Amino acid sequence: MATKQDMAELDRLETGSNFPSLEAVGYNIKRARGASAMGVQTVEVSSANRPGAGSLMSPAPPATGVATGTNDVEKGTTGQKSGDQWGKNMQRWRNDNIDIGKADPGGPGICAFILTLFSFLLILATFPLSLCFSVKVVQEYERAVIFRLGRLLKGGARGPGIFFIVPCIDTYRKIDLRTVSFDVPPQEVLSRDSVTVSVDAVVYYRVKNPIMATNNVEDYSHSTRLLAATTLRNVLGTKNLAEILSERETISHTMQSSLDEATDPWGVKVERVEIKDVRLPVQLQRAMAAEAEAAREARAKVIAAEGEQKASHALREAAEIISESPGALQLRYLQTLNTISAEKNSTIIFPLPIDILKHFLKPDKKEKKEMR
Repeated sequence: MATKQDMAELDRLETGSNFPSLEAVGYNIKRARGASAMGVQTVEVSSANRPGAGSLMSPAPPATGVATGTNDVEKGTTGQKSGDQWGKNMQRWRNDNIDIGKADPGGPGICAFILTLFSFLLILATFPLSLCFSVKVVQEYERAVIFRLGRLLKGGARGPGIFFIVPCIDTYRKIDLRTVSFDVPPQEVLSRDSVTVSVDAVVYYRVKNPIMATNNVEDYSHSTRLLAATTLRNVLGTKNLAEILSERETISHTMQSSLDEATDPWGVKVERVEIKDVRLPVQLQRAMAAEAEAAREARAKVIAAEGEQKASHALREAAEIISESPGALQLRYLQTLNTISAEKNSTIIFPLPIDILKHFLKPDKKEKKEMR
């Protein structure tokens, strides 16, 4: 059981004797009455709402002479733990040296309270003229971030619709939530294969968190523009010229992911990035045009040669078929005359039978064998 002296000390701390209220500064006193399993009573002073704060007062020394009903080993272990806890609390109290009689330095002081009271009295004294300065309106696509004496008001951004401010102590800033587009200036980029190209793009973004866009960055629009230009140069520097010309969608998606991740702490959402134009040097354009023209001419010659080869095979097969029938050759001759007479009417043609010419031609080996 704990001694009467320890119990009296705990009661004095709990009732707040000689000290202001402990709950006002967010401290919690935990006490366990009666005998514990080890028979030792300890006092734990914690600061749940004040991170890093130490004890309120110099902690009491560890309790001694407590009946535990256990052996000497358990007594020695318990006393050592209690002594260590007391030493830690004493060190924290010396380092922090918190005066609970003073106000919270993070909260508004008496001057802010006086200015606020004076502003409300001024509004009441000049009513209804003060409504012209107190009532504000934001559109459906806008939000208002309000600061009172330099501090952000609770409740987040106001709007859309009507909201009220105190003219003397409140300031506000309107944030447009609509999607904004801008052109990235042309960037002279050296590609991975040492080719200089000029590339420009279009970026679409919007504000998703007005408070972050106001407090975390001075000018989110200007910062996003500069970051877009830098990201464009960094991404294109890792690509070849062929990849820049053919993989625009992949480059746009990579830029969009990088920009969205970088602007997330600013409350900005990058929705889309598009590569607008890729400009090449004039000499490189001429070289690429000559290369493309030579490649096309080579392909045209190959195609023409393949066509002649196929035509020769077809003519050979036709000649073999016509040679088997003399009448087919005569019909082909008449068809040719018909074609010539239709196109050139002034041409005079004298048909000559081919059989007459056979007497002047040397007979072939086959014909000699037939004659024999």
